[in-house]
Amino acid sequence: MSEALKAPQQDRSRATRQRLLEAAVESLAEVGYAATTVSVVAARAGVSRGAAQHHFPTRADLFAAAVEYMTEVRLAEIRAQASRLPSGAGRTEAIVGMLADVYTGPLFRAALHLWVAASTEEPLRQQIVRLEAHVGRQAHRALLEVLDVSERTPGVRETVQGVLDMARGLGLADLLTDDSARRRGIVRQWSRILDQALREPGV
Repeated sequence: MSEALKAPQQDRSRATRQRLLEAAVESLAEVGYAATTVSVVAARAGVSRGAAQHHFPTRADLFAAAVEYMTEVRLAEIRAQASRLPSGAGRTEAIVGMLADVYTGPLFRAALHLWVAASTEEPLRQQIVRLEAHVGRQAHRALLEVLDVSERTPGVRETVQGVLDMARGLGLADLLTDDSARRRGIVRQWSRILDQALREPGV
């Protein structure tokens, strides 16, 4: 096959893969793990089941790739949004607020359904443990970047990780009921604590 013919085919393949990843996350967030089969995802994406399995041989492969892809997209969005924020007062709160949005949105809901399923399905657990290690490093690195702090400074690593853990907890609190009013106050207070901690010598 000529290079001229290969390029459009590769573009179609990438577009199909992206539609499958997006459809998998949407379905997980909306109907949960048990109801999100490869056939359901393929139908949402507008492709055949065979095409879906060509890209992702197993269900676990599809779900792990979907959450990783959407996480990287969301973290890239946070970096882009943070770069447009003004410096000075209010910046940290805006950053922490954006982080909280990640953990209260459909991506977090999709990931949570996977965590629960992975606790009883060993092949899926192995996939998700590897995924979470990678996603955790990516999220930590992104937060260091947008806060413009160095992990080489003693205490910064633990402080930043604490903010990520707090945001995950806010996501859990928001899962069953709308927790947005309480969340705003918590984000504001954690932002003050974070600003103070990162300004202190030796932290």
